[in-house]
Amino acid sequence: MTETIAAAPGTLCAAFQLNVIRYAERVALRTPGGDVRITWREYGERVRTLAAGLAGLGVRPGDTVALMLTNRPEFHVCDTAALHAGATPFSMYNTNPPEMLAYLFENSGCRVVICERQFVPQVLAATALGGKVEHVICVDGEPEGTLALAAVEAAPLAHFDFDAAWRSVEPGDILTIVYTSGTTGMPKGVELTHANFMANALLIDELGGCGPDDRVVSYLPDAHAANRWIAHYANLLRGVQITTVADRREVLGALSDARPTMFVGVPQMWMKVKAALEGSVAGESSPVKRALAGWALRTGQERARRESDREPIALALKAQHLLADKLVLSKVREKLGLDQVRIGVSGAAPIPPEVHRFMLGLGITVCEAWGMSELTAAATVNRPDDIRVGTVGRAVPGAEIEVAADGELLVRGPMLMKGYRNDPEKTAEAVDSGGWLHTGDVGTIDEAGFVRIIDRKKELIINSSGKNMSPTHIENSVAVACPLIGSVVAIGEQRPYIVALVTLDPDAIAAFAEKHSLTTTSVPELAAHPLVKAEIDAGIAAANNTLARVEQIKKYTILPDTWEPGGDTLTPTMKLKRTPINAKYATEIDALYR
Repeated sequence: MTETIAAAPGTLCAAFQLNVIRYAERVALRTPGGDVRITWREYGERVRTLAAGLAGLGVRPGDTVALMLTNRPEFHVCDTAALHAGATPFSMYNTNPPEMLAYLFENSGCRVVICERQFVPQVLAATALGGKVEHVICVDGEPEGTLALAAVEAAPLAHFDFDAAWRSVEPGDILTIVYTSGTTGMPKGVELTHANFMANALLIDELGGCGPDDRVVSYLPDAHAANRWIAHYANLLRGVQITTVADRREVLGALSDARPTMFVGVPQMWMKVKAALEGSVAGESSPVKRALAGWALRTGQERARRESDREPIALALKAQHLLADKLVLSKVREKLGLDQVRIGVSGAAPIPPEVHRFMLGLGITVCEAWGMSELTAAATVNRPDDIRVGTVGRAVPGAEIEVAADGELLVRGPMLMKGYRNDPEKTAEAVDSGGWLHTGDVGTIDEAGFVRIIDRKKELIINSSGKNMSPTHIENSVAVACPLIGSVVAIGEQRPYIVALVTLDPDAIAAFAEKHSLTTTSVPELAAHPLVKAEIDAGIAAANNTLARVEQIKKYTILPDTWEPGGDTLTPTMKLKRTPINAKYATEIDALYR
């Protein structure tokens, strides 16, 4: 059962308090296996106690509180407690070096940081470089230079009026600051208000509604707007149960325990699911089972294609699909732990159409969305009953979208950020006098209102003949064709043809080495191995067959490096840092054009 609330409370503090009353004995937060289970009543008590403790440290309405935590129940308790104290909590990527943290401390003006023991050295090093941090709270210990979370809870501000504090929070107050994981320069602090989120949350009911019977897995960074939206804030607003997964590499294993009804995945995760299932089918020893699985997958995808393209579905195909679902597809969904998903979302980057059709063919309703932190999260989304593969759907409630003369998408509406933290100049650059946010994405809008994203405006490749190309389209084609690849970068700006830098996926290449009985699992050694080269060659060739001649990759090199999120090549959300990559690998790139 889901719950539709026509008139939502004005703030997430008010919504949370309603949940504490309504669902007191239901489980609000848990970890896989149920080792930790926190009911709404317990959640409410912890928030009340910790809000008083934060006030005891001097946290006042309008202050900021920084969080550096993995996905764990304490994140939700601490963030919600800060909100109820009238403060603005915000998350930092756990891969941020001390220099970056110091910048965030300075820009946000925070005086309190809440973190885990493993991040204490980074945080303390950052406090010596900048900002005015006075207290570092540790949730899982009390290393030197920190306060234990329990000690803060045990020292409340005398006569602290908890109810007056949260009731004084207004819709226009800042809910959080999302520091963009930009591909160049220091991140900008996107200030989002309670009203921004409440406006954006209207799309929940268009996706089928949600309530206390729904379950979500929190595994993406909470420094990213998408995870805060679909996990933390959906929990506060509608009572959705959260299962926290501290190591996102373990999320696929946690799904069978959590059985989510709502799930957000980045394209890379959906691609891994597709590759794993296709590999499993190819490796099936029984020819009959292999043939049956292959037929079922093809049947599901054909139905999904016809539904997306608005083509009629013959009775024969409907019957075949029912049989395929009964014999194979339903069992695959159950094994994945995605058999109860009502709302699946893909975001953060474009999902290749082949991957999207594959997931829909499995019977998993994956709705591609598009947005950005400056728009709270989503600006467009495919509705579950109205999906068009290759598009990011139609505008969310309240959003207006236009295409500028140069193809850039412009958006305005009540979900538009308050502004960039302490940076009115950059705010004015992003939002024009008419209230339109210049998104930096180039796209089109068809007659039915469906939006297609071509690429980032600044990332489009213009070759030496003047042809415009989308590097993301080329890279996605390669990623789909070759699961061994971790990251691929298409290069060709003012060049005669396209070349590519390729890195290997550590998990996929380890499995490949085991399958072929290779004597090494070292990524640098495997990058030079003839079998690996042959596999990548085949993948590049397969991708080229799907690309226009001018887009095809003529040469490439396999790098011996492993790129990690938050490093000098990838943002924490896995976006390519193209300019730093071009500079770092200038020698390798030049060699490909010699």
